[in-house]
Amino acid sequence: MRFDYQRRLAASIMGIGVNRVWITTDPKVQDDILDAITRDGIRNLIRKNIIQKRPVRGVSRGRARHRAAQRAKGRRRGHGSRKGALNARTPQKTRWIQIIRGMRRYLRELRDQGRIDASTYRRFYGQSKGGMFKSKSHLDQQLRAAGVIKEAPK
Repeated sequence: MRFDYQRRLAASIMGIGVNRVWITTDPKVQDDILDAITRDGIRNLIRKNIIQKRPVRGVSRGRARHRAAQRAKGRRRGHGSRKGALNARTPQKTRWIQIIRGMRRYLRELRDQGRIDASTYRRFYGQSKGGMFKSKSHLDQQLRAAGVIKEAPK
C-alpha cells in the first residue's frame, strides 16, 4: 500500500524530510493509516508510534579513527602523503622550541638533583641557547665528555 500523502503530512508535522518518516508495516493498522487524512489523524498515529522519525544518517568516523591510529604508529607519512614542504609541516621555529625546551628541562632536573652545579648549568644553558647541541642526547653526551655530570645518588 502507498502512504505517500500520510508520509508527506507526517514529515510536515514532525519537521523532517519524507525519507525520514517511518511507517509501520503491521497489516493490522494499515487501514487506520489510510483513514488518517487530516493532520490531527496523523498526530494520533505519531502518538501511538505507528509513525516514527528515523534517525539522522551521519558519516561514520570509523575509517577516520583507523587512519589516525595508523598515523600515530608512524604509517601513512611517506613522500606520497605529504602536501607541504618540511618547514610548512613543522616550522623551524616550532622544531627549535621543542628541542630547546627539552634541553632546558633536562638541565634544570640535573641542577635540582645536584648532579651539576649552578655555574655548569649557566654555561651549558647559554651554549644550548646558542645552538651548540642538536638534541637532548647530544647535550647529555657533551656533559659526560666534559666530566661535569655526577652519577645520580641511589
